[in-house]
Amino acid sequence: MSWLESLLLGLLQGLTEYLPISSSGHLAIASSLFGIDGEQNMAFTVLVHVATVLSTLVILWKEIVWIFRDLFTRQSWKSYSGLNEGTRYAINIIISMIPVGIVGVFFKDNIEAIFGSGTTVVGCCLLVTAALLTFSYYAKPRQRENISGWHAFIIGIAQAVAVLPGISRSGSTIATGIMLGNKKERLAQFSFLMVIPPILGEALLDMKDLLESAGTGVAGADTGFGVLAIGFLAAFLSGCAACKWMISIVRKGKLIWFGVYCAVVGLVTILFL
Repeated sequence: MSWLESLLLGLLQGLTEYLPISSSGHLAIASSLFGIDGEQNMAFTVLVHVATVLSTLVILWKEIVWIFRDLFTRQSWKSYSGLNEGTRYAINIIISMIPVGIVGVFFKDNIEAIFGSGTTVVGCCLLVTAALLTFSYYAKPRQRENISGWHAFIIGIAQAVAVLPGISRSGSTIATGIMLGNKKERLAQFSFLMVIPPILGEALLDMKDLLESAGTGVAGADTGFGVLAIGFLAAFLSGCAACKWMISIVRKGKLIWFGVYCAVVGLVTILFL
């Protein structure tokens, strides 16, 4: 991987992680166009994912501080209703992690096989993302102020489905939450915060595989420190910009245009790649 490819892929990862157009799908398409083998650049993949998590921490640091402050505030743990808002928010994030945790534990090999099955699958999944964004745009449910535990679980199912390359994590979770009738402003923040633990967990597992294969040359690739650093910084900076931008877009309800984009890219991918 060259420094230019690292820069472009880092920018792509940072932007598409938050915009509802699927980072995994776009990285798969870009890697195919560049002739890059994902297995040979595992270190790069781990770093750019960690970079996007850090961008979330930077942009939403006030919300994260609020959650931890409420967690350590004296309160009644006898009932869910007796907990303060920040603690209930944290519990909802934990609930949302259950589906993707099940998928990661029991279906990891199946998902990896899908990632290696070519760009046609990516194109089809992008069409699914387009459909979800379109449905959420035309759905007009009554907006609820707070996300319930049950809704957090359903949104978590959407996140679990989004492990497929081409189905946008942010797009599917936000669209699902909108169709359930949750307030848009709350959904964007919840969607970005709920992904932090799964991405960090996946990064740790990938790092373990990376260290185990370091002596075999499989994960080593020819990606030097400078190239990795360029990708990391590109993903972090573009992630910060995209995170702030996406929160503003969700408030305005303009997700339909991303649906159109996903439909076009999905069809082009299926027909020509």
